[in-house]
Amino acid sequence: MVEIARADEPLDLTLSEAELDRQRDHITSFISDTYEVSGAESAVINLSGGIDSTLTSHLAVEALGRDAVYGLVLPSTVNRDENMSDAERVASELLDIEYDVVEISPLVESFLDANPTVDTAALDDESVQVAVGNLRARIRAVLAFFEANRRGGFVLGTGNRSEAAVGYYTKYGDGAVDCHPIGNLYKQQVRQLAQHLGVPEAMATKTPSAGLWDDQTDEEELGVGYDTLDSVLALHIDGPLSVNATAAELGVDDSVIEHVRELHETSRHKRHVPPSPEPLF
Repeated sequence: MVEIARADEPLDLTLSEAELDRQRDHITSFISDTYEVSGAESAVINLSGGIDSTLTSHLAVEALGRDAVYGLVLPSTVNRDENMSDAERVASELLDIEYDVVEISPLVESFLDANPTVDTAALDDESVQVAVGNLRARIRAVLAFFEANRRGGFVLGTGNRSEAAVGYYTKYGDGAVDCHPIGNLYKQQVRQLAQHLGVPEAMATKTPSAGLWDDQTDEEELGVGYDTLDSVLALHIDGPLSVNATAAELGVDDSVIEHVRELHETSRHKRHVPPSPEPLF
C-alpha cells in the first residue's frame, strides 16, 4: 500500500457563491468564444465518469447547448465498472447529449500484438505497465480527434490546474486537446463548482482514477492527497512561501514540499511546445 502524504491543516481554497458564479460565467464564455473562433460545428469530450470530465461536459452544454456536444465513453479492461456507468449516466441522464461507447481493449491489444518489441509476458513489469497505461490514454486521444475531424469539431480537455502543475497527464494523450476549460481551477475548486452546478455529491467526491491500469488511483500515483497538493501549489509553487514556511503552515515534512516541487520541475516539458534551436539565418 502506497503511503499518501496528507497535510494536518490543508489550505481552504474553496470559493464563495459569488466567486463560483463568476468562474462559471468565465469558463462558459471561454468555451463559447473558443468554439466560435475555431469555426467548429461540435465539441467532442471524452467522458471517464470522473469529476473533471463531468464538470467540463456540464459547462460545455451550458455554453454551447446539448446538440453541439458529443461524448465518448472509452472503457478498457482496467476501468472500474462504476466509473463507466457514471460516464454513461452523465451523457444520457444528466446532460442528454449524443454519445457512443467504444471499447479500446481490442485497439490496445492489436498494438501490442503487432509490436515486435513488446514481450507480452512482461506486461506486469512496472515500466511496461506505465507505457501501456499511456498507450490507453493516447488511443483515447486518437479516437477523440477522429470524431472531431468527422464532425468538424474540436476536442475539449478535462485537465485541471493541480494536475497540469505537476504533469499528471499523458503527453499527447489526455493532454492532446484543443483547450482546457477548467485548467484554471485547483482540484478542490473543481469538486466545489461541480456540486454548485448540481452534479451529484457521490460523483464529485469519489476516489479519482485515470484508469490507466488495474486498481490505479491518482493520489497513490502522485504520492500526495489532492487537498495537500492544492495547498502546496497555492502556497509554494504559485505562491510566495518557502519550502520551510509551506511545510510549517501545512503541518507536513519538508520532503512533501520538495516532492511536489520536483514533480513540477520535471514535468515542465509537458507545459510547453516541444523546443527547437533558435534559427541561425
